[in-house]
Amino acid sequence: MKLTTYFRSTASYRVRIALNLKAVKHELQPLNLLTGEQQSSDFLSTNPEGLIPVLDTGVDILTQSMAILEYLEETQRQVKLLPDSPIDRAFVRALAQIIVSDIHPLNNSRVQNYLVNEMGVSQDQKLQWYQHWIALGFSSLEKRLAKSAGKFCFEDTVSIADVCLIPQVYNAHRFNCPMDDYPTINRLNAACLKLDAFANAAPEFQPDAP
Repeated sequence: MKLTTYFRSTASYRVRIALNLKAVKHELQPLNLLTGEQQSSDFLSTNPEGLIPVLDTGVDILTQSMAILEYLEETQRQVKLLPDSPIDRAFVRALAQIIVSDIHPLNNSRVQNYLVNEMGVSQDQKLQWYQHWIALGFSSLEKRLAKSAGKFCFEDTVSIADVCLIPQVYNAHRFNCPMDDYPTINRLNAACLKLDAFANAAPEFQPDAP
């Protein structure tokens, strides 16, 4: 498999973790978002949205991180990232969606660039925007996790909820978001980062990291 990625891409980070957890042999193909490589005609012919990650399975091209995670879960069963019970799977998916649907889209680079370049928002205001949506999302997530978490987000087994949480916590630290009010999230982040699959997927360890 080949994963088109960017070292700081939150969505790509999720997929890197999952590939590592499932021990799937893969090749990383970095794409520089800062220089606009995602808008090249070659890349747009692969993914018209101009977004990453993109996973080449050798048979087909997959986009959207959550769809890729579901594909890996269905085809790479050596390590399961969803529980067996349908109700538990729904709960874990809900945790993941709080992060990938409610928090991350409001703070991704396209939104931040639009705020600054098109709406004239200052850098300080952009930071306030970022921190506001992290605080709103993490506050509710903390309450859920305080009830459901064991060693990881759902009991004592790594799930797609953890795969989605750790990249978002990374970004929260990157943008100096206050984290003192989220002891459960902080504990889970520390536990996951002790695992090689998470640690090796971190942005600073990617081949395109400066």
